[in-house]
Amino acid sequence: MDKPLKTPPPYAIASVDHALRAATMLQLEGALTVSQVAERLGVARSTAHRLLAMLVYRDFAVRDERRVYHAGPVLELATHSRSLVSRLRTAALPHLHRVVDLLNETANLTIRTGDTARFIASVECHQSLRVGSREGMVFPAHRTTGGLLLLAELSEEELAEVYAPERYRDRPQDRPDLGRLSKELKGVLKGGFAVNRNRSERGLVAVGVPVRDHGGKTLAGLSISMPGIRYDPHDLQSLVGTLQAAARALGADLATTT
Repeated sequence: MDKPLKTPPPYAIASVDHALRAATMLQLEGALTVSQVAERLGVARSTAHRLLAMLVYRDFAVRDERRVYHAGPVLELATHSRSLVSRLRTAALPHLHRVVDLLNETANLTIRTGDTARFIASVECHQSLRVGSREGMVFPAHRTTGGLLLLAELSEEELAEVYAPERYRDRPQDRPDLGRLSKELKGVLKGGFAVNRNRSERGLVAVGVPVRDHGGKTLAGLSISMPGIRYDPHDLQSLVGTLQAAARALGADLATTT
């Protein structure tokens, strides 16, 4: 079932939101100072310090001898994964901002872990009616643009392993129809882009392209998200062209940092 478009709760608690965002940043990037967290959240250093102290207390973070904060036991990821995610995010942000400047729609970078897609970077556009930041959010991979792009790189055997029935024993309703999904993924791979209309959230349309490394391997999906009422299929070719240019530039930047 399609989910409604995600919007902030009417009585959002800023401190909770800041703590969750700080935890997400630590999980995805691995090492941040109080100043860096304060700048990213747009809060005072004293506020960032209190947030991080609480995350340390609850084992969501740890502080080393240099007073640098890392993901704690609750959030710990493999070191190599964290390093790649951090490098991807850092390299992608200038390109996401450029995409927003050109298209004035929210831009995202997504990676896949198993059957889920995680948004590791998101830059909101400036329009009043817009899709909010998805950074840190996780969705079923087959229901997101970036997820489809990354799933399209898998062989039939690898796809069957990701969606093996035993993995869905407790939630069979969440397992996609593999025949239908495989057919769709072949189209995504052939076309070089993916379009998500109301699949992850009702009222949302997203268009995305793969970000590849120098060897041609897809590392992430680069996409824009917009309210469905603003999407015009006649603009698809232009949107894809802009995204592909950004993806190529990001891939070139990544190649120089390896």
